[in-house]
Amino acid sequence: MFSKEESRQLRQEFWTSFGKSFPRKWLLYDTKIKGVAFKFHFDTKQALIALDLEDDLENRINCWEKLVALKGLLKSEFLPEAIYEEEYYLENGKEISRIYLVLDENVSIHNKNTWREVMEFFNKNMSLFEAFFDDYRDVIKG
Repeated sequence: MFSKEESRQLRQEFWTSFGKSFPRKWLLYDTKIKGVAFKFHFDTKQALIALDLEDDLENRINCWEKLVALKGLLKSEFLPEAIYEEEYYLENGKEISRIYLVLDENVSIHNKNTWREVMEFFNKNMSLFEAFFDDYRDVIKG
C-alpha cells in the first residue's frame, strides 16, 4: 500500500515521464466543440483514453447521434476496440456520454513496470483518436 503522498508523487512522476517520452500537444479540451473533450486516465486498475461529451443534454444528444453515425468509420479505420456508452457515470455520479478504449491487463500507476506499456497505449491510440476527430470534426460539430 502507498500513502496518499506516495501515490500523488507516483502519479506526478508518471505524467511527467509520459510528457517527456511523448512530447506533443494533445487536443484534450481544445476540441473547439463545447462540452467535448479527450481524456487520459490511469489509476491502480486500468488505463483508458476517452472522448467525453459533458454538455447539457440537448447538445450531448446532438453530438452523440453524429458520433454514433461515424461509429463504423471509427471502428474500421481507427480504433476497432472502441467502446460507445451513451450513459456513462463518472465516480462523482455525473452522467456523460463516452467513447473510450481501455487497457486493464495488469496495469497500475503504482507499478512502474507497467508504465511503458501504458505510455505506448496512450500515444498510439490517442493519436488515432485525434486523427479520427480531425478528419470528422466538421461532421461532429454540425
